[in-house]
Amino acid sequence: MNTSPTKPPPAPKTKPASLPDVEDGDSFGQGSAVDEHTGFPTDIASLTPAQLYELNLGLFNESLPDRPLIDEIAPISELRAEYENGSPSFVQQISWLEGQGFHSIRRTRGDGDCFYRSTAFAFVERLIHAPNPDSSVQHALSTLEATLPMLKEVGFEKLVYDDFYEALVSLVQNVLTPDDIGMKLNPVRLLEAFQKPEISNSIVVYLRLVTSAQIRLSPFDFRDFLFHPETAEQMDPTLFCEHFVEATGKEADHVQMTALCRALRLNVDVAYLDGRRNDAVDFVQFREAKDQTKPLVLLYRPGHYDILVGGR
Repeated sequence: MNTSPTKPPPAPKTKPASLPDVEDGDSFGQGSAVDEHTGFPTDIASLTPAQLYELNLGLFNESLPDRPLIDEIAPISELRAEYENGSPSFVQQISWLEGQGFHSIRRTRGDGDCFYRSTAFAFVERLIHAPNPDSSVQHALSTLEATLPMLKEVGFEKLVYDDFYEALVSLVQNVLTPDDIGMKLNPVRLLEAFQKPEISNSIVVYLRLVTSAQIRLSPFDFRDFLFHPETAEQMDPTLFCEHFVEATGKEADHVQMTALCRALRLNVDVAYLDGRRNDAVDFVQFREAKDQTKPLVLLYRPGHYDILVGGR
């Protein structure tokens, strides 16, 4: 499927300042009933993008203010319960996902790095459960090794990225090869690794550098979609990458997702839980693997990405 970043659902950034301001007179309750718990209209369709972002962020922060970098799997019913006093549309969409077989969710911290962290975790976790781990791990290592010339070509120094690269490669290798204490990687140890900032954040930085390199090396594929999130001015690919790809804490949008999937040859589906529909959830598909590999599945809520578990 064509993953050129045309007409994607809008992915709000991590800071409300990057979203459209609410115009004067456009109060939360004007023209519709207001939920007494949230202070927002009960009709989700009447919310502006900024209001929708604020609603979701408030519910997200209330659920667990000190969330780990990445958490254990939890039933998706827990997520639905958090929205029961907020938006009926979100509740119905979560129920629809559950009906499609997405029974659980693995959450990540909402720190602006959640897309990269979620993707990296799902990427390695799949290797642990692969029916043929030998070939899957070798393919993954080959894919990661192929990113090194990209980084060199755009001018990143090996001294800058080498440790970040090794953090990810060592986890992938550990799926097959025992470490220095004789242990192979399993789901419990993978979670422990991703909850350690020195490992988890190193992997995030590496994926950001790879994403940046892919955009810089394919400027004609991306240049028409590189806009400053606050001014809406079109940006030079290098400046865009420096400010909104390489910098940690900057949320990923369709451009970054396309670039990373292309660099790592990933198939990824992103479920957009935005409260705009009652009957279903829209999925955006990224298809960059050369085979029919089952996609990694992420859940997007305004301003945040998690991992969906299960599926059709």
